[in-house]
Amino acid sequence: QVQLVESGGGSVQSGGSLRLSCELSGYTDNRYCMAWFRQAQGKEREGVAAMDSDGDASTTYADSVKGRFTISYDNDKNTLALEMNDLEPEDTAMYYCAAVNVAHSEPFMPPWLMLNQQTYGYWGQGTQVTVSS
Repeated sequence: QVQLVESGGGSVQSGGSLRLSCELSGYTDNRYCMAWFRQAQGKEREGVAAMDSDGDASTTYADSVKGRFTISYDNDKNTLALEMNDLEPEDTAMYYCAAVNVAHSEPFMPPWLMLNQQTYGYWGQGTQVTVSS
């Protein structure tokens, strides 16, 4: 069983930055596809950024955050991070990290699948990000 615990949310003004962290515990020696999702009030949950623990070449981003957000994974600390810069009020949402086991023999998932919430079986509790104008 894998547990995910997010931290780092908060309130910032437009143009500001935040860094979210998600610590994985449990069977952390496995390979994972991991992602950040967000859900704004009254809207559906959407994929923001995703990557495979086996390689940075797998990273993928939603168009709305490209160039502003950076996803990364520290294998030594078993921590997934999301660096968010140039934040906009439209980024206000609850942010969730998610993970799914991937067999070592499998190729990287296509981006559309990595940003699909149906792909993931493990979810954190969420951390709120609020951006004011």
